[in-house]
Amino acid sequence: MPLAANRLGNRLLEALAPQDWQHWCALLTHVELPRREVLYESGASIAHAYFPTTALVSLEYVTDSGGTAEIALVGPEGVVGVPLFMGAGSTLGRAVVQIGGHAFRMPAASIRNEFERSPAVMNLLLRYTQALITHMAQTAVCNRHHPIDQQLCRWLLLGQDRQPGNELSVTQEQIAQMLGVRREGVTEAALALQAAGLIRYHRGHIAVLDRAGLERRCCECYGVVRREFDRLLPQAAAR
Repeated sequence: MPLAANRLGNRLLEALAPQDWQHWCALLTHVELPRREVLYESGASIAHAYFPTTALVSLEYVTDSGGTAEIALVGPEGVVGVPLFMGAGSTLGRAVVQIGGHAFRMPAASIRNEFERSPAVMNLLLRYTQALITHMAQTAVCNRHHPIDQQLCRWLLLGQDRQPGNELSVTQEQIAQMLGVRREGVTEAALALQAAGLIRYHRGHIAVLDRAGLERRCCECYGVVRREFDRLLPQAAAR
């Protein structure tokens, strides 16, 4: 499918005005992102911005001892590489593909130029950045104050929002790493959710069976993040 007809799948690209989208078509490349691919490392220069369509990418903080914890999850609602248009070419965190899929990729210099060229693009990317900051802040609050089962509920709901269908291809090991907790804690929480009929877990696949029940069991953090993204990001521009 020609690129000009195939921006569906990423909320930011869909929100571009037609004239901006036509300009972006020459700058974007459609790419496949395999699971566990590192898009950028802590402290290293960021070469590209990525607009996921079906992939899910974790923004992680890496400690001096090598421990990691997810600070945000980026999917088809957003862009990986915010530091590029916020005045920095690197960041203390890293970006890792948690669920493989597809994305659009733009060179670092191009997204900086587009940010400065178009006031509409600048406004859209700044509003997305504000939502992302809320996501990061709420993740920190959740990981500090809420039990693992509620953290797991939050992650599953955010993940399902960013994936088609009701199933996520993710292991308990991955989830434990993203939440910064022991795998045994995730296993216990997943078994409790499964016993309650909210999810089904089998060999690296988690299916959400009762979304409304999962939302009731979750802490307020999921709702805060979702409302902020809905408030700040527009629907797709008319085409």
